[in-house]
Formats: sequence, structure tokens, C-alpha cells
Amino acid sequence: MAGPPHTLHIVSGKGGTGKTTVAGALACALATRGRRVLLCEVEGRNGLAELFESTPLAGTEERRLRRTPDGGQVFGLAVDAEDALMEYLDTFYHLGLAGRALDRVGAVDFATSIAPGLRDVLLTGKVYEAVRRQTKKLPNAYDAVVLDAPPTGRIAQFLNVHEAVAGLARMGPIRSQADSIMRVLRSSQTIVHLVTLLEDMPVTETEEAIKDLRPTQIRVGSVIANMVTPTPLTGDQLALAVKGQLELSVPGFSARENAALAAEFSTVASRIQLERECHESLAGLGLPLVEVTYDAAGIDEGALFGIADQLAAQLPAEVAR
Repeated sequence: MAGPPHTLHIVSGKGGTGKTTVAGALACALATRGRRVLLCEVEGRNGLAELFESTPLAGTEERRLRRTPDGGQVFGLAVDAEDALMEYLDTFYHLGLAGRALDRVGAVDFATSIAPGLRDVLLTGKVYEAVRRQTKKLPNAYDAVVLDAPPTGRIAQFLNVHEAVAGLARMGPIRSQADSIMRVLRSSQTIVHLVTLLEDMPVTETEEAIKDLRPTQIRVGSVIANMVTPTPLTGDQLALAVKGQLELSVPGFSARENAALAAEFSTVASRIQLERECHESLAGLGLPLVEVTYDAAGIDEGALFGIADQLAAQLPAEVAR
């Protein structure tokens, strides 16, 4: 049974664009036919627990969050820099008890504050380890790993672990770890998805993130426009609606009431027109553009699986059905 082409999916987006929801839905879309997918978060917000209505993930726990309608399983992991450092010290320097003693006296916070890049290496390193299990054919391997990454404003800095350790270590375990992580991030098994709203600021930040990621040689696979307003209106009808001139004929409404409704709809039409302009700007980037429609009812389990279905339909090469 062949798997999807990418095993590491990195999801980023400007704050407020719904990147955690999209990351969770993507994990559900990838979890088909018995496949196991690990969904990771690195920002310490307990976003996955909230999304899946679960108790907070803690420590190095990898807990099943959901079985999917397509026969797969989604597991969650909240990567913590301090826990990752303890594991790193124990793996490379056998400082299990000593490492925990260092943690108690605040040495971990001190180390990551004087070398901020080390935190990103530790966080990405834990995700790298989960991805590598498949290559090593370990019993706890996953068919795919989805990373709910930091926002687009710092995604290139977060992923460019080579740069993060440039002034910290030129050789030794830390440098070796960074080299290994970077090889996976730059390989064909890794893809970045950028989540945006069809609004000026998120679109601009998405465009800047694509530019910032280019020197890292980490591939951007798709742009996902989230919460898109569905409309049956043509361009000409939308232009009339913006001006409040769209002729409406709602059964039971008088001509005066229809005119008032058309005037009120002009505000909504203006927003939809802006979305279309932003859509055209994103289409010009030359990347696959995925659309997730707005659901006024909010996000529950049904809505999450609904978004997963939309992603699966528009990213068929990624989702093995």
C-alpha cells in the first residue's frame, strides 16, 4: 500500500488565520485506511487539546486524539523545549538525573535564553525524530507527521536551524543534529503549507514568508485560503451588489424591502470582492491554491472532518484514498 508523497507537512500562517484548525484537519485528511498520523504543536498554547476537545498534552506523551471516518488515527504531541533538552542531554551526554537537576536550578531557561536558536533546534529535533521512525521502521512509526508551526512572520527563522546554530556550534552533537534536521527539511519528503485569510495583511505576510523561505531551500507546497465566503454571484453581479444596485426579489418582500436588503448586502459584497482580489494576488504566486469555505456554525468535530474532506479533494496527491 503506497503512502502519500510527503511524510512531513509543516503548516504555518499569520495569527488568526486558523492555522491550527487547518493543521488538525490536514492530519485527519492524511489519516486514511489504517494510517497513523502525528500532529505536533510547538508554541505551548494547548491548541491541539482545545481543537480536539481533549485534556492538555504534556511532556513527551503521544496520545491518540481521534479516529477518523476514513479508518485512520490522529495522535497529538505538544513539543516542549525543556523536555526536549532533557532528552537531548540524556541521549548524547547520558545526563538523565543530572539533566533534571539542571532543570530545577533554571539552567535550561538560561541556556535557551542566551542561545535562542537552540530552542528551535530542540523543537524541530523532536519532530525530526518522529519523522525518522518511519525510515528506521520502528514499531511506533507514523505514516505522516503534521507540524503546527510558528506564524509566518518567523517560520523561516524557525526552520532554518543551520543559521540558528551558526554562532553556537561548528561541530559536535548540536551541529550534527542541526545538519540532520536540515537534510530532512530540505528533502522531498517535507512540504510547507501556508494558511491565510483572503485579506490584505495575511496575504502580504504569506507572500513575505514565501520569499523568506526561498533561501532555506525548504519547499512551499500550497497556499490554503481559509474561511472563504461562498457566493454564487458573478463578477458583474458582485460589482452591482457593492454599489447597492443588485436587483433582489425575495418572495414576500416589497420592492422597498428588497431595495433595503440590497443596500445592506453591499457591505458583505465589498468583503467578497476584496477576497476575490486577494485570491487573484495569491494565484499569481504560481503555487497550488486551496480554498476552505467559511462555516458560520464554528468548529466542532463535524466541521473539522468537513475541512479535512475539502483538503483531501484539493490535495489528492497528498491523501491516499
